[in-house]
Amino acid sequence: MTYHLPVMLSECIEGLNLRSDGIYVDVTFGGGGHTKEILKQLDPNKGKLFSFDQDEDAKANATQIDHQSFHFLEANFRFLKRYLKVNGVEKIDGILADLGVSSHQIDTAERGFSIRFDGPLDMRMDKVGNKTAQQILNEYPEHELHKIFGIYGEVRNAKTLASEVVKARINNRFETIDQFKNVLKTLAPRKEENKYMAQVFQALRIEVNDELKALEDLLTQAGDMLNVGGRLVVMSYHSLEDRLVKNYIAKGKFFGEVEKDFYGNVHKPMESITRKPIEASDAEVAINKRARSAKLRIAEKLDLKK
Repeated sequence: MTYHLPVMLSECIEGLNLRSDGIYVDVTFGGGGHTKEILKQLDPNKGKLFSFDQDEDAKANATQIDHQSFHFLEANFRFLKRYLKVNGVEKIDGILADLGVSSHQIDTAERGFSIRFDGPLDMRMDKVGNKTAQQILNEYPEHELHKIFGIYGEVRNAKTLASEVVKARINNRFETIDQFKNVLKTLAPRKEENKYMAQVFQALRIEVNDELKALEDLLTQAGDMLNVGGRLVVMSYHSLEDRLVKNYIAKGKFFGEVEKDFYGNVHKPMESITRKPIEASDAEVAINKRARSAKLRIAEKLDLKK
C-alpha cells in the first residue's frame, strides 16, 4: 500500500457487488490495492480479473501477484474492448476506475507531476508517450495554451498566463518545474499560490495524457461490455472527470439533453445506484489527504430489451 493508498477501498469493493465466478476489470491497477481486494472474493477456478495500466512501475507491481484469476494488461483503459476481446472476453460483470495520478507518480520527482519537487516537465503516465508538458509549454501556440489552462485547469487568468508563457519561452525554453513555477508565482492570486499551481499542472497533465477523451472512450465501451446487472464504479478527483461520469450515467451521453423514444422512455445504458456521489469520511481524509477531493459514483447496467 506504500505505492498508492487506495481511497474508499471498502466502498469501491462493495459497489462492484462481486460474484465469485464473475469477470471483472480494474482499469487503473497502480499499486494493485483494489485488484488484491477483488481477488480475495474470486474463485480461482471460475472468476477472472483483468487489470489495466500503462505505467511501467505498475507493471512491476503486477508481477508480484500470484493468483489464477489475475490477468495484467499493459495498456491505456481507453482500449478496454479491444484488449478484452483479444483475451476472449465479450462481456464483463463489473468495472472499477480510480482516476487521476497515483501517489507513487506524484511522489516521484522525475515524473514531473507535483509542484512539490523540481524535475523535468514530463507528466506522462505512459513513459514511452511522445507528448510531454515541456513540449506543450514550448511549442503550443498561445490560443491553444489559453484553451488548455482555461478549460482543463479552470484557471481564471488563463489568457494572461498563456501570453506570459509565450513571452518567457522566447529567451529560455521551459525545461524544469522550478523554471515554470517562477512564471506562475508572478500570476498566482495572493495566498492561493499552491491551489493556482495545482490547477495549471492539472491542465497540462490532462493535455499530455488526453485524459478526458480517454475517459469518454472508457465509459462508452463500459456501457457495451457490461452484462445486465453489471456494475460501473468510478472514482474521480476533479469536476471535469466527475461531470463526464455523472452525465454518462444520467443520460448515456456526455453533453446535451437526455434522449427519449416516442413513448418518453429514456435511452441510456446505466442506472445510478447512488443518488449523490459518495465521499470519504473525515477519518479517512485525516489519514489520506488525497481522499479529500474524491467522488465515487456507482451505476448498474440496465436491460435495454425491457
